[in-house]
Amino acid sequence: MTFKELRIIEPILKALSDVGYTKPTPIQEQSIPILLEGKDLLGCAQTGTGKTAAFAIPIIQHLYNNRQKNNDFRKIKALIVTPTRELAIQIADNFTLYGKYTGIKNTVVFGGVKQGTQTQALRKGVDILVATPGRLLDLMQQGYISLSDIKYFVLDEADHMLDMGFIHDIKKIIAKIPVKRQSLFFSATMPQAIVALSGKILGHPEKVTIKPKQATAEKVEQSVYFVSKKSKPKLLIHLLQSEAVSSVLIFSRTKHGANKIVKILDKVGVKSEAIHGNKSQTARQKALANFKNGDTAVLIATDIAARGIDVEELSLVINYDLPNISETYVHRIGRTGRASASGIAISFCDNEEKAFLRDIQKLIGQKIPVVLDHPFMNDMDIDLPEPTKAKHKKSQAWSNKLGDKTENKTNQKRVQFQSRKRY
Repeated sequence: MTFKELRIIEPILKALSDVGYTKPTPIQEQSIPILLEGKDLLGCAQTGTGKTAAFAIPIIQHLYNNRQKNNDFRKIKALIVTPTRELAIQIADNFTLYGKYTGIKNTVVFGGVKQGTQTQALRKGVDILVATPGRLLDLMQQGYISLSDIKYFVLDEADHMLDMGFIHDIKKIIAKIPVKRQSLFFSATMPQAIVALSGKILGHPEKVTIKPKQATAEKVEQSVYFVSKKSKPKLLIHLLQSEAVSSVLIFSRTKHGANKIVKILDKVGVKSEAIHGNKSQTARQKALANFKNGDTAVLIATDIAARGIDVEELSLVINYDLPNISETYVHRIGRTGRASASGIAISFCDNEEKAFLRDIQKLIGQKIPVVLDHPFMNDMDIDLPEPTKAKHKKSQAWSNKLGDKTENKTNQKRVQFQSRKRY
C-alpha cells in the first residue's frame, strides 16, 4: 500500500515524497481512512509507530479541502494536546513538514519559556495549535487563545498525561471545545482511568491497536561513551579515523548541530553531508544518493529527515546526541543490523543526557555496555546503576568487525578516514 492509495491529496503527497515517505506504517494505513471519513478514533500505540503522521495528514487534508477561499483571519480549527515540550515541538515540526505545500499554518505553545514569541504567532492567526496543557490554559485565561472554532481535537500520550498529573487540566480544556468535533485519542496503555477519560472525549470511536515491536534489534552491538559536550567532536574524529568503515550514519538532535558536525569533520579531511528540514529537497536527495552509492561515507541527519533513509549494508550508527524520546533510539539503531547483517551502534552521553540514557535502558530492558577507558574520558560522575563496563581495547571490536565486513565484500569500497590537515 502507498500513501496515494490512501487517497491523500497531491500537495501532501508531494511533501511526503520530499522526505522519502512512500509506504505508510501500520497505524497510518489503518487510521488514515477512518479519519478521512470524519470518524472518532481510539488508538493504542507507542511513540515511534508513526502515529503523528497518522493524525496529522488527515487533519491537514480536511483543513485544506475545507479552507475558506477569502482572506478571513485564521482561527484555530485543530488542537493537539501532548504532555511534554519535546513532543509538542516534534509534532509541530511534523505538521510543518506534511503541510509544506498546503498553506496550512501551525504553531506550538509550551511552558518553561517566555510567552512573547508564542503570543506573536497566535496574533497572526493559525489553523493548527499544538500545546502542552499548562501553557494552553494559561494563554486561554489571558485571552490569547479561543477554542470555540475547534473542529479537530487530538489528545496524544494520554497515559503520560495521567502519570504527570494533567488529567484535571485536560478536563478543563475539553469543557471549552465544541461538542461537535472529530476527536482522536492516543495512549500507549489503557488503564481504567484512561478508558474512563476516553469515554468522555469520544463518541462511538473506531479502534486501532498497534502492538509494540521488539524493543531493540538483537543483532545490533551497542555501546555508550561518557564524554563531555566539548569533547564530543574529538571523540567522533578519533573513532572515525581509527579504522576503515564503509558507511556511517550520525544522528544529531538539531539542524544546527548537524551542520556543525559537517564543519568539524571537514576540518580533518573527513567528507560528510547533512540532511535536515532546512535543506532543499534537491540537496537532501543528492546527499542521500551520494551516501547510498558510497561517494559519501558519513551522513549526518536529524530524526525527521532520517525517516526516509533506507540504506543496505549500513555499517555503523553513531548517536552524537542521545534522543530525548526513548523510542527514537530504537528506530535509530534499527537502521543497522537489518536482514542477515549484524550492526553496530555507538552513543555519546554527556552529563545533561544521562536521564535520556536511563529512559532508553528502561525501554529496551538492558544495560548498554559502557566504554570507560577512552582518550577523552573526563571526570563525569557515572551514577548509572551497575553499568556493564567495556574496556577501550575491547571496544575496538566494533572497528575490527567493520574491517572484516569490508574485507569480505570484494566489490565494496573501503573508505579509510585519514586526516589531511593537522591542527
